[in-house]
Amino acid sequence: MGLADASGPRDTQALLSATQAMELRRRDYHMERPLLNQEHLEELGRWGSAPRTRQWQTWLQCSRARARALLLQHLPVLVWLPRYPVRDWLVGDLLSGLSVAIMQLPQGLAYALLAGLPPVFGLYSSFYPVFIYFLFGTSRHISVGTFAVMSVMVGSVTESLAPQALNDSMINETARDAARVQVASTLSVLVGLFQVGLGLIHFGFVVTYLSEPLVRGYTTAAAVQVFVSQLKYVFGLHLSSHSGPLSLIYTVLEVCRKLPQSKLIGATGISYGMGLKHRFEVDVVGNIPAGLVPPVAPNTQLFSKLVGSAFTIAVVGFAIAISLGKIFALRHGYRVDSNQELVALGLSNLIGGIFQCFPVSCSMSRSLVQESTGGNSQVAGAISSLFILLIIVKLGELFHDLPKAVLAAIIIVNLKGMLRQLSDVRSLWKANRADLLIWLVTFTATILLNLDLGLVVAVIFSLLLVVVRTQMPHYSVLGQVPDTDIYRDVAEYSEAKEVPGVKVFRSSATVYFANAEFYSDALKQRCGVDVDFLISQKKKLLKKREQLKLKQLQKEEKLQKQAASSKGASVSINVNTSLEDMRSNNVEDCKTMQVSPGDKMEDATANGQEDSKAPDGSTLKALGLPQPDFHSLILDLGALSFVDTVCLKSLKNIFHDFREIEVEVYMAACQSPVVSQLEAGHFFDASITKKHLFASVHDAVTFALQHPRPVPDSPVSVTRL
Repeated sequence: MGLADASGPRDTQALLSATQAMELRRRDYHMERPLLNQEHLEELGRWGSAPRTRQWQTWLQCSRARARALLLQHLPVLVWLPRYPVRDWLVGDLLSGLSVAIMQLPQGLAYALLAGLPPVFGLYSSFYPVFIYFLFGTSRHISVGTFAVMSVMVGSVTESLAPQALNDSMINETARDAARVQVASTLSVLVGLFQVGLGLIHFGFVVTYLSEPLVRGYTTAAAVQVFVSQLKYVFGLHLSSHSGPLSLIYTVLEVCRKLPQSKLIGATGISYGMGLKHRFEVDVVGNIPAGLVPPVAPNTQLFSKLVGSAFTIAVVGFAIAISLGKIFALRHGYRVDSNQELVALGLSNLIGGIFQCFPVSCSMSRSLVQESTGGNSQVAGAISSLFILLIIVKLGELFHDLPKAVLAAIIIVNLKGMLRQLSDVRSLWKANRADLLIWLVTFTATILLNLDLGLVVAVIFSLLLVVVRTQMPHYSVLGQVPDTDIYRDVAEYSEAKEVPGVKVFRSSATVYFANAEFYSDALKQRCGVDVDFLISQKKKLLKKREQLKLKQLQKEEKLQKQAASSKGASVSINVNTSLEDMRSNNVEDCKTMQVSPGDKMEDATANGQEDSKAPDGSTLKALGLPQPDFHSLILDLGALSFVDTVCLKSLKNIFHDFREIEVEVYMAACQSPVVSQLEAGHFFDASITKKHLFASVHDAVTFALQHPRPVPDSPVSVTRL
């Protein structure tokens, strides 16, 4: 049990078979450097706890430099605009801004229909948020504004709170539109508040829980939702309002049922010249009032109804924006601050909501156009917003007779990129089946349960899948690659051979409460020894032996009493005294067999590997039980990233159980944070010290071969938890 050098050298090969001895002679297990356990490593490297940095103290500092740093951090335009290379970038930004504005105009009108709002509010949402992002954003290439996924999410909210019809009776369209505008603008304010708040507390990492397969599956399903929602405009149908789970299915069925009622359509000029609105009842954009609308305070009474949808829209909008922003930043060699992006997008939605805009994000198609046409900075976005302002103030009336079917066609064409993501199924099938499962569950849930519930189901499923994957990691027994100090899975590497007399076990995931039991079970199974059976049989045999001794003692006592009754009182006294001596000696023998963990480990540390002396009959061999074919077990804990209380108890129980069957246990390759957590959890004690923890697997293997654990006489060394 002890880890110091034994009083006399022990021959490892004496404990092994002839074949194993030859294998040890063939292989070289010496180290060119001293063996390093954790105590030696800490002494050699002068290990100490890393100093803790109190970030909150920095945040609370008040100085002119601190105020200036905060201003530049949260208003990036003050940093990059003074350094703007006019000669190199202005022409490209100007052309890019005009190109994006030409796309932004019809998309703004069209996506307002998706949101269930009059088209002019799509123009407002293409101006205010874009200009605000120009001031606060850090991405130079994304095009902020209306986006199909965001618009259809807003539309599901507006249609549920301000439906198209109530009890099959048409309601006043003007009142309905006013109610929807109020809902959408209030929703935008609430989305902005969520995003700004999360950004200020540096909560930008929340988007990391939305994996790429999840986002792509979600946007693909949203594209299908958008496509179906535009069928009524393409075919000129009047459909009932459907919301909630299976609403997409109901809409498709109703479209199929009413297809015979569809109408022919034309473009703006034909519509105006032929009077399609009046002659064929073709829906057109209608009145687009000139000028800007005054700011309006949000309806706080709607907050309680909108809070869930607002948080979902805030997370989805930020996830789309930051994913595109990081792609362009990586391509062009600059950095995007995720927390500042969250603040910038939040301010765009917050201020935009006050001016009756609906929630926005960034558009993939417009961002690609902005980059490909020479856009170099946020100036391109500012130019596009000014062009939209010109349309709002002077040219909006030109689009009065534009059929809504044309806007629906624009929307459907812009879905091409997202619908192409259906090909992810084939690529993920080849690359990663788990990611494919996330994609399919996200897509199906979003199609069937609508956008908000679909996202919740997708996030929960992806997190559960992570837990399940950590519960079932890859467990392996390691062997040494010839002529190296590298150890690999013997099932995968044919030349990797197990070290005779030593088992090396590794898990590919950290051990924590969700998989600690699986770890212990896999360890016992891979070692090829029924540990629990051996321990139970050993206890039964020892208990049976004690019972036999007790019966023999009682029998002898009875015989002594009978003999004493035939003699005098003096003889009886002598016999009783003799019996008491025998009982006392038996108790002493029992105490010798059960040595306390603390005393035993102290003796082991002081006297090398000599264990406390107890009757030889307590060993597995003496009890007639099979012995393990290895004397040492090494746990490769290199995959551990943290430990919890369940992990600590599981490791202690592993030490206890394997020492019960006369196998010593060592640990290897723990990282410093894990060692600190082991210390904080009081894992190390008199029976398990840092001398049981080695810097590498090879250190532990070499030590185990040089100091094989002698067959112990005592059955217990560590208390099981």
